[in-house]
Amino acid sequence: MKPSLAAVLAVATVPFAALHAATAQTSSASALTLMPVPAHLTTGAGAFSWTPSVTIGVTHFRNQRLDDAIQRSLLRLERATGVPRQRTVTTTAASSLVIDVDGPGDAIQSIDEDESYTLSVSASGIKLHAATVVGAMRGLTTLEQLVQASGNGFILPAVDIQDTPRFRWRGLMIDTGRHFEPVEVIKRNLDAMAAVKLNVFHWHLSEDQGFRIESKIYPKLTGMGSDGLFYTQEQAKEIVAYAAERGIRVIPEFDMPGHTKAWLVGYPELSSDPGPYSIRREFGVDDDAMDPTKESTYKFIDAFLGEMATIFPDPYLHLGGDETPGTQWKKNAHVTAYMKAHNFKNTEELQTYFSQRVLELAKKHGKHLVGWDEILTPNLPTDAIIQSWRGVKSLSVAATRGYQGILSAPYYLDGMKSAEDNYLADPIPADTTLTPAQQKFVLGGEVCMWGEQLNELSIDSRIWPRAAAVAERFWSSADQRNVDDMYRRLSVESLRIEADAHTTHLTHEGAALRELAGTEDIDALRTFSSILQPVSFGERYHFQHTSQITSLDLLVDAVRPDPPSRHNSILLVADLLKSPKGNSAARAQLTRTFQSWIDAAPIVSAQMDQSPLLAQARPRLTAFASLGHIGLDALTYLNGKKAPAGWKQKALADLEAARKPEMMLRFTVIDALHNLVDAVQ
Repeated sequence: MKPSLAAVLAVATVPFAALHAATAQTSSASALTLMPVPAHLTTGAGAFSWTPSVTIGVTHFRNQRLDDAIQRSLLRLERATGVPRQRTVTTTAASSLVIDVDGPGDAIQSIDEDESYTLSVSASGIKLHAATVVGAMRGLTTLEQLVQASGNGFILPAVDIQDTPRFRWRGLMIDTGRHFEPVEVIKRNLDAMAAVKLNVFHWHLSEDQGFRIESKIYPKLTGMGSDGLFYTQEQAKEIVAYAAERGIRVIPEFDMPGHTKAWLVGYPELSSDPGPYSIRREFGVDDDAMDPTKESTYKFIDAFLGEMATIFPDPYLHLGGDETPGTQWKKNAHVTAYMKAHNFKNTEELQTYFSQRVLELAKKHGKHLVGWDEILTPNLPTDAIIQSWRGVKSLSVAATRGYQGILSAPYYLDGMKSAEDNYLADPIPADTTLTPAQQKFVLGGEVCMWGEQLNELSIDSRIWPRAAAVAERFWSSADQRNVDDMYRRLSVESLRIEADAHTTHLTHEGAALRELAGTEDIDALRTFSSILQPVSFGERYHFQHTSQITSLDLLVDAVRPDPPSRHNSILLVADLLKSPKGNSAARAQLTRTFQSWIDAAPIVSAQMDQSPLLAQARPRLTAFASLGHIGLDALTYLNGKKAPAGWKQKALADLEAARKPEMMLRFTVIDALHNLVDAVQ
């Protein structure tokens, strides 16, 4: 049965290991925690017991890639259950778990790879069937998510699942140009992607702030444009292979003709201005760009793409194309003369010419071009894929013109939107004007993690678990929109991701708080931080004017986007307000929570006295305790005591004042408190 709302909020405040246990105990066949939700699922009677006697049989096709996937799943199940894994995989159809795969799938995983599978669980055994190894991987992931505690052991409830993704392109983009991310960071995020059935890793490898992939024919790209922080070709190939083993395609991005400052440091001849150039530390749009009028530019790109094609086997290649203002071109007499001679009316048409030339070079090396939606111009060949960062409208325009496209605009994680906001945004919204035929041009979408305000310590917490909610949007049916149930399952999936992929999205906050406070005694500080979240990239940039050399070591860098306190407090207050005097469980939980804020404030204040970095958040602490008092007062007045004249108006005004961000931090509980206060008569 579903746990009470009071229990949900209580669980959200206990240690993470305890949260796993508490959640597992409330699971049943009627409250599965699958994420993403399968396309078709029916539950049955009974369950299969996961014990040391489980046997594994692969009855049809088998290769090393499948064997490795099976062993990874068995190892994760062993860690989750404590049941020693079966290390021998046979071909016996009478096994407890039978895995039947028709064939290997594409030699190089394609956009059309069959990822479907069927999974049947009964008391007598488990059967998994898939057309391809990748489909089997998706089924194994679901199997892992089905396991739940029951008494002294673990079971898989009886189910029949027929599953296939709604969209073919389900991606995560990680920007390693602005802040370099080590190989181990990339790998653990690939593991997390596989856990929620994402299938495209869009690797943003070049920016004004750094060129991150080794070129042996153009060594100055990293020699002068990377600060020594780049991936060797061997490391890149290792990551491509690691992703492929998990059913994930790798699409590299080399942004051009703009966002190319790091290219120009070592090769200024690519530009229409001789330079000299240096790595750009500031973020934003730069005027410098490649010169589209020089044949030498295309010879350079041709050789570079040919080299990169030996590292990245996927048939798609992302060449950026965004935010090129053309300012440098307009100032160059040679470029303007070239535009006049070729009847280019503006720099947008000149960039279209550049995109067409590069598209032909990409084709020469067996690649299809992907670009941001600025490349969508009347003369662009329709075999280019449009990635929309400007919204559903531009994606729809592309589809009506016959272009395939992917949506990213609602899924910019640096916007610090809630998992709810991301979850409800759809590549094909309910009010779409696209015809069914035009909708087929929408391939799916990508979550984007831009790197301006993160590093290898905080990146996981900015991606997960919110990206898991979007992964469900890309995989599951369009009518899967129950936000409360999404958060219920997301809280469990978040734990699974950190345990299985070894991400640090949950543990980072504690480590960062200990470093800020200079002590292991951070219980009060955790209480404070639990109702805070970072402001969006733009708000922070306006306040702090962050650059590549900004130290990311403040409280804003420790707290999580959309922490559990936001949604859980809204649910708990709503539960109380159904019966303000009668719901003693919700009242008790809210009372404890509000009192904990009041009690924590002086302890955190004393820690701020000893930590100048932590003390920068003191304006938020001042409001923190007052929110607790407002909450306790509201509970008192809702329980029968009459509120003093003017109390409600003042409390609501104080809440609205607290709603405004300070020190790059927002409170997560203002909406819940507003609802509580507003209910006072």
